Amino acid sequence: MHGSNLFPERPTQLRSLVLDYVSALTALGQSVLEAVALGLGLPRAWFRTHLTADPVVLFRIFHYPPAAPNPDDWGVGEHTDYGLLTLLGQDGNAGLQVHAAGGWVDVPPDTDTFVCNIGDMLERLTGGRYRSTAHRVRNDSGAERLSYPFFLDPSWDAVVDRLPIVERPPDDDEAAAQRWDHANVHGFSGTYGDYLTQKVSKVFPELAGR
Repeated sequence: MHGSNLFPERPTQLRSLVLDYVSALTALGQSVLEAVALGLGLPRAWFRTHLTADPVVLFRIFHYPPAAPNPDDWGVGEHTDYGLLTLLGQDGNAGLQVHAAGGWVDVPPDTDTFVCNIGDMLERLTGGRYRSTAHRVRNDSGAERLSYPFFLDPSWDAVVDRLPIVERPPDDDEAAAQRWDHANVHGFSGTYGDYLTQKVSKVFPELAGR
């Protein structure tokens, strides 16, 4: 989780385009968080002041080949994102689904919009008023699919605790039972870096052991 980004030699413009895109999406994400802060009755700059002055950001470019015939083969299985917000750009091919109260819902693949997912830390911060978005991807479009998720997370050393204006659910199995991974985002202590390391260690156990 440390080190410089590695860019291929070709296409030659990829590095500058990606870095410009990350810069623009960081600014956009901070603006979205300003709106969230105002909606919670907080000062506009609350997130930037307390959590995202030096945010952990991650950008990925995902390529999904057409789905295999097996209906249990998922490009990405059900999960939630770890941080505050995810801003997702898509091409024109469907595949993304979010888990709503009535079940799984297909997200329209609009190339002119961003999909905004809420992450675990925003759920923790607001005591569940904002719920992290369970989602999954299976490319049933019959074509190659590209998606471009950008993750805006708290600073590595930020301690994400609940806001005093909201009540936190109890630190027991009740909140965990409703989540896809049966984990309780309200029941850990430490920094965001601690939380992120713990989560990534479960995905890449061979790296965690080094």
